[in-house]
Amino acid sequence: MDSTMNSTYLLCFLLFSTYLSYGVASSSYATNTMHTNKWAVLVCTSYFWFNYRHMANTLSLYRTVKRLGIPDEKIILMLADDMACNTRNKYPAQVFNNENHRLNLYGDNVELDYRGYEVTVEIFLMVLTGRHETAVPRSKHLLSDEGSHILLYMTGYGGDEFLKFQDSEELQSHDLTDAVKQMKEKCRFKELLIMVDTCQAATLFSQLQSPGVLTIGSSMKGENSYSHHLDADVGVSIIDFLRG
Repeated sequence: MDSTMNSTYLLCFLLFSTYLSYGVASSSYATNTMHTNKWAVLVCTSYFWFNYRHMANTLSLYRTVKRLGIPDEKIILMLADDMACNTRNKYPAQVFNNENHRLNLYGDNVELDYRGYEVTVEIFLMVLTGRHETAVPRSKHLLSDEGSHILLYMTGYGGDEFLKFQDSEELQSHDLTDAVKQMKEKCRFKELLIMVDTCQAATLFSQLQSPGVLTIGSSMKGENSYSHHLDADVGVSIIDFLRG
């Protein structure tokens, strides 16, 4: 792990922590609306055992936002597969992001809102825009308002202006742009931080122009994001890492 990689990750983490603690000032957007609450929408879009690291990415962020003070009732957690209970998992009901296995990311206090085949492009966009079917319980809703600070984190396989869901469909950059535009028009956030960890990540928000939005991507157009920590015991890479 070189120093550039370390500094890139540290910079993003510090920015993320500062955002949750104080909010982000946007030069293109000024408002007198009071900050009212903080939310997180954390999405792992990958299926299959060899994508273990994507679930570990998401659960790592899940633990971080809880540690920084966002309670489960204000976190929407979406996991496309359950690596903890996969028959290939040598450590049942456990997920790790380090080779020493010091920390079980899954644990006993993970509140999962959408799992498996519930994690689709359609349902993801419903969560952002609030256009749920009447049968969906309020606990699965993003009940934000015009004073909310929201973190949106997505990880999985992507490319030029798309992110794969379940290896069967794609979220296009214009889908995300339209959803964020609707969120702003419906007063669903004051500040929105979007973090995307996938190949060519920055292209997914290349069309975004809504005010009050800050974006971070793990790679630019034409660049890949790389897995890290190949765990010979688990048998797969267990986390992704930003590469400077």
